[in-house]
Amino acid sequence: MKTIFNADRRHLGPALLFIAPNFLGFAVFTAGPVLWSLVVAFSNWSILKTEPFAWTGVANFIELLGDSSFWLTLVNTGYLMLGIPFSIAGSLGLAILLHGKLRGVVFFRTLYYLPCFTAGVALMILWKALLNPEFGPVNHVLEGAAATLGADGWRAPTWLQSTANLLGLEVEHVGLGLRQWGVGARDAIITMGLWTAIGGNNMLLYIAALSNVPEELYEAADIDGASGWQKFRNVTWPQLAPTTFFISVMSLIGGLQGGFETARVMTEGGPAGTTKTLAYYIYEKAFTEFRIGYASAVSWVLFTLIFAITLMQWRWGAKNNEE
Repeated sequence: MKTIFNADRRHLGPALLFIAPNFLGFAVFTAGPVLWSLVVAFSNWSILKTEPFAWTGVANFIELLGDSSFWLTLVNTGYLMLGIPFSIAGSLGLAILLHGKLRGVVFFRTLYYLPCFTAGVALMILWKALLNPEFGPVNHVLEGAAATLGADGWRAPTWLQSTANLLGLEVEHVGLGLRQWGVGARDAIITMGLWTAIGGNNMLLYIAALSNVPEELYEAADIDGASGWQKFRNVTWPQLAPTTFFISVMSLIGGLQGGFETARVMTEGGPAGTTKTLAYYIYEKAFTEFRIGYASAVSWVLFTLIFAITLMQWRWGAKNNEE
């Protein structure tokens, strides 16, 4: 035992030498900035240096809690996450259709996964052109279909230029208003997200999980005379619970952190700030207003929110998976 311990100690130096580059990179470029952001969140640090640097305690956190813009971006983030359940359900349905040894299944799997190979910015520019209310093909198709059905006076939504939304959320403050009911920029972004996500990584995860469902369970269900829906409800769905749990957790984390690229490329946060998410709000405070201390405080509030939601999901998911 002593010989093994001494041998391990002899290899400790070379091992540490090999992992040192990665460890130093993590410390300098990840752990260091994260810890530093926590420190400066309690300060008034601004790149513009409009006032002397000072430690302000929890002043930044108190300010953001009273900042209506913060709450509006939080509402925007939550609204854009409404597409997550539909994307998960769509990925599951597509995985079921593409599961097995059907003819041409590899081609269709590749076809549906293609958006994941394309750069996000390129897709956003494409969708921005597609949804253009003046020359975009989406509105031409919709208005042409309406004219065919006899609704000549109907006009398609203005999409990325509209503040309307399916829940009727107000623009200036957190609340509801009938004048905002309709289809607008947020709904266009959700639609684009669904088109991208349904055939993406979640579909592959479900296909892999379906391959691991024991065939004898389906055979037993067939013997019992179970219908297709009954087999899905009592066999397929329970077997996919761990995969669904993982996808749900990662989707919610991604939803809370996301939205920056979309807002930056497609709308610049407009119209009237309706597509600004928490990530875009942090960027705006840090690199437009140069309030690094305040932006760091918002970042840590976002981290706390993600951590709390993930913890609740984990406790609920672990309990249900055990059952």
